[in-house]
Amino acid sequence: MPEKEPWEYTLYIPNDLRAVTVARRTLRLILTMHGLIRLTDTAELLAAELVSNAVRHTKGPAALRVRWSAGVLRIGAWDADPEPPEPPGELGALEEEGRGLALVRACADLWGWQPLARHGNRGKYVWCELAAA
Repeated sequence: MPEKEPWEYTLYIPNDLRAVTVARRTLRLILTMHGLIRLTDTAELLAAELVSNAVRHTKGPAALRVRWSAGVLRIGAWDADPEPPEPPGELGALEEEGRGLALVRACADLWGWQPLARHGNRGKYVWCELAAA
């Protein structure tokens, strides 16, 4: 049974493609420990796409943030690049690149992004949500 109390985790990751696997495995562990195993497959896909975009398209560090509140799981990726993400296109069967945000749009209940500025650092936070229902 999922917990009713809100919780949040942040995993800071280097600019390294291996971080995608670390983020997926960490997310699976978090969701399992909180009784949200039924969300794991979709959540892993979404987190992998967000973290992959953060690592592939920026030069600095990134972070995965996972939050549970009021029956909604929010998964987000922060990166140091303040440029907005590429708008999601249509999913093409033969395309190898550029499907990440289209997958996020198709699989999440809600998604978005926001620019961030803190302590003189700029960046963006791209997020998506999955309802537990």
